Amino acid sequence: METARLLTLAERQFTQRISTALTSVGGTVDQWRVLGLLADGQGHPMTQVAEHVILAAPTVTKIVDRLVSQGLVYRRVDDADRRRVLIYASARGKAALRRWDTAVEGERARLEQEAGEDLAQLAEVLTRIVARLS
Repeated sequence: METARLLTLAERQFTQRISTALTSVGGTVDQWRVLGLLADGQGHPMTQVAEHVILAAPTVTKIVDRLVSQGLVYRRVDDADRRRVLIYASARGKAALRRWDTAVEGERARLEQEAGEDLAQLAEVLTRIVARLS
């Protein structure tokens, strides 16, 4: 089987399992990824968030808009550059992220149990490949 197809199949299966776990606690994969970046408290511009979650800016804007309406993130004008808007996780967003991380960790543990050491090896190989291709 071709490598790209295998990578796609593995990613879809992995993401579907994580998505199911997150849905059970009120989140989505994309929301989890956005909050995962914002939890550092530093504030990030939309372009950086889009790069992190590997989605187009308009899609990320919709995700952030939903998170804002849920009170999980907020926007603030950058003090250093008044033309820029930064996005931050709220206290409520950080609490949601903790719940979501717990759900993802539980599913990751199940995946590791099913896949054995292959999952850790895959992560190592993919890390090397991404570094070489970047």
